[in-house]
Amino acid sequence: MARNRKKKGRAVSGWLILDKPVDYGSTEAVSKIRWLFKAQKAGHAGTLDPLASGMLPIALGEATKTVPHVMDGRKIYRFTVQWGEERTTDDLEGTVTRSSDKRPTEAAIRGLLPNYCGIIEQTPPQFSAVKIDGNRAYDLAREGEAVEIPAREVEIHRLDLVACPNTDSAVFEVECGKGTYVRALARDMGRDLGCFGHIAMLRRTYVAPFDEDEMVPLDDLLALEAVEDEAERHAALDDFLIDTGQALALLPHLAVSEQQAQRLRCGNPVLLRGRDAPLPAPEAFATQNGKLIAIGEIAGGEFRPRRVFGG
Repeated sequence: MARNRKKKGRAVSGWLILDKPVDYGSTEAVSKIRWLFKAQKAGHAGTLDPLASGMLPIALGEATKTVPHVMDGRKIYRFTVQWGEERTTDDLEGTVTRSSDKRPTEAAIRGLLPNYCGIIEQTPPQFSAVKIDGNRAYDLAREGEAVEIPAREVEIHRLDLVACPNTDSAVFEVECGKGTYVRALARDMGRDLGCFGHIAMLRRTYVAPFDEDEMVPLDDLLALEAVEDEAERHAALDDFLIDTGQALALLPHLAVSEQQAQRLRCGNPVLLRGRDAPLPAPEAFATQNGKLIAIGEIAGGEFRPRRVFGG
């Protein structure tokens, strides 16, 4: 008879909204957080390049079940485009492939922005995680192989010119949907303006539904390594966590009784009756005394669980 292996680490759950520093990869950051919290499971919602800083939502334990809901959320980036050079990686890390002495005027930049709003076609960078015949594009690019990456639709909700510090650069803020590459925005704007361009600075300030003021600097967490008492250290770290259910804040919410919660945890639907019964919804979540119980759908006068959470 097979034995159930005991999972290593603490059964800690929740979201940590990390302010990722530059030069940390997303996977590296998740590994560091998992080690600090001694968590059994960890994952992140939306990769940030090593040269990018800012919001990296990290899910621990049961919160990993809600990662897809955060991945689909809107994101806001503040970024600086350096004009005059196009690079292999579309940021400072790459080598120069094309250059120009031309520099765009502020009026020319502002006139271009409407072209990038709404649902647009965007070709991901050569150095990206897009799969080509089973291989990551960045792996092929590192081997010197130029590949055709098909364009795909992305949604730009707004793109604002924040400042033009000098003739060589411009600062923007973009609010966009899932799958948008800000590096590709810089590349394409540079081409359209006839001067070329690449990302010189990139910072993510928002991933729906989490706000900028919820971010925690990595140094604040690392400082707790000095706390010798393990229980005290873990308690201090856990204070930075956000409840798992907050990742679902944009979905319809249903508060259930203890008896209904027991049914949901067993995978059974609960009936919704009365004039205050919620409207049908393809996705919703249920809580009991503020604790996340299940994600599911509201249909046919009942809440039907698809994914349940531990008690």
